[in-house]
Amino acid sequence: MSILSDALPGARVLDLFAGSGALGLEALSRGAASIDFVDIGPRSIAALKSNIESLGAGDVARVHRADALRFAAKLAPLSYDVAFADPPYTMETAAAELVRTFRETPFARILAVEHAASTDPGGDQSRRYGDTAITFCYAP
Repeated sequence: MSILSDALPGARVLDLFAGSGALGLEALSRGAASIDFVDIGPRSIAALKSNIESLGAGDVARVHRADALRFAAKLAPLSYDVAFADPPYTMETAAAELVRTFRETPFARILAVEHAASTDPGGDQSRRYGDTAITFCYAP
């Protein structure tokens, strides 16, 4: 998150495969103006709503129950300033699929995708942290 700290103040943020919402809520704590969370799992949606309520972030956070890859594929160019994605590692091709979608329609200025370090989704820059890597893609 610290890598993107300069991009967060005032940003419109998207958190794909949001889970509990940790990435998006951290972005809010670092000055993001708004956050859209996307996840399809009922437990994740319940946890998201609970965490948003606990933090009093309901006025700047929206929760979308949807398939994250399909949601991203429908976005217009530059719909967001920063997009995070943390697809389950069991979805082995999800990171690469998301990067391909971003290349076709860059739906944010910056996309950060977390994935297994053993895979390469083909972004612009990657940082490795043990068994995990974060790949960054930048809109042209």
